[in-house]
Amino acid sequence: MFENLTKHLPAIEKAEEYGNWVVDQESKGTMDDPIHMPYVNYGTTVMDIEQAIYAFVDEHPEYELNRYSDILERNGLEWDGRIMTEADVSELNGQAVMALLLGAVRAERFCDGALLSFFEDGCVKRWLLRLREIDEKAN
Repeated sequence: MFENLTKHLPAIEKAEEYGNWVVDQESKGTMDDPIHMPYVNYGTTVMDIEQAIYAFVDEHPEYELNRYSDILERNGLEWDGRIMTEADVSELNGQAVMALLLGAVRAERFCDGALLSFFEDGCVKRWLLRLREIDEKAN
């Protein structure tokens, strides 16, 4: 069921970096030459996984991932970076793990670099490994 996500595990394992911060150091900070806000330039691996997460959400409405925050709460988690990072996923079902993944992607919309942190901390890899484990048990 989760193969379109877990197929990205080799790319995660060999990625040297998932993205890099772009900081404007050339602009003068004047009205004519304003300084641009820093942002993360994500690599192909992150973009491919993000796209796969959204595709899963669209293809599996039965998972009700549009309510990812409620799903996290039902599983004793919160939509909070620290809590999500520290989550023990060993007993979570696929819906809860997908809620973590979608929550990480959605966090980027509110906090630049949030998704980068989830990749660099190893969370995304751990979550995808759990999905692979769920698939293996189902077969």
